[in-house]
Amino acid sequence: MQPIDIPADWNGSALLTIEEFCSLARTPQGTVRSWQARGIGPRFWRFNGTGRLYTTVDEVRRWVAPRSAAIDLRDGELGGRR
Repeated sequence: MQPIDIPADWNGSALLTIEEFCSLARTPQGTVRSWQARGIGPRFWRFNGTGRLYTTVDEVRRWVAPRSAAIDLRDGELGGRR
């Protein structure tokens, strides 16, 4: 599994649409919406009564951080078994 790579120079308060997040995460929108319904994905909001869902770069970083650490640990464990 590849970690989500968020460029360090991205403004943390910048908005991402759900479509942009799905592209960044390389994950189908249906999966992301399922995560949202189960409360396990990044938080998304609607602004000005629009139907489009948005998240922030900081929210994606917050959500990605523990998952990246878990991937690093798994990679290290696998490396020890080879």
